[in-house]
Amino acid sequence: MSQNSPWFDWAKQLRAIAQAGHAYSENPYDLERFDQIAEIAHKMFAELTETPVAKISELFVAESGYPTPKVDVRAGVIQENKILLVKERADGLWTLPGGFADVCETPSEAVVRETLEESGYIVNKAKLIAVKDRDSHNYLPKYPFHIYKMFFLCDLIGGEPTVNLEASDIGFFALNNIPELSQGRTSLDDIKRVFDFTAGKIDQVYCD
Repeated sequence: MSQNSPWFDWAKQLRAIAQAGHAYSENPYDLERFDQIAEIAHKMFAELTETPVAKISELFVAESGYPTPKVDVRAGVIQENKILLVKERADGLWTLPGGFADVCETPSEAVVRETLEESGYIVNKAKLIAVKDRDSHNYLPKYPFHIYKMFFLCDLIGGEPTVNLEASDIGFFALNNIPELSQGRTSLDDIKRVFDFTAGKIDQVYCD
């Protein structure tokens, strides 16, 4: 089944209903029903992704409270008309540096931290250029979580390329020489938007 199937959205919605119900219910019978709904959602994810149910369930162990989208931040850093990319150890493909924002940090703080951790470069003056609903765009594979992707244009102020636990290589690439991208993290459209913003071809923040 295609990962663009509406069954992914239905499974996410079921899982969100179960999590919210657990957060706001006290009746033991209701809690048991919400556990059953969550189990059904996990089985749907497992079937759609050909992943063991136990592994899917492990992803949600720490999830509680009212379910809201996770936030993924990505940095666009241009130097001499080339863009900074890092090679992910997880899949051997390239992406804009970034990752999930942490609790108790602002989005701009998150993208500065992630850039340093993944590339070794120090950036500042993070300027928001796009907010994308991951499910509304062609990022693959699909995730069981709902995710908002925030893209920032950042200034390079220091540091040096440093391989690490997440990135096996770091480099700057011209727009006509972009390596194979990690499609779950970054698209060519994201990279073109960074170049266009830098060149002043666009100045409006994209949202949705």
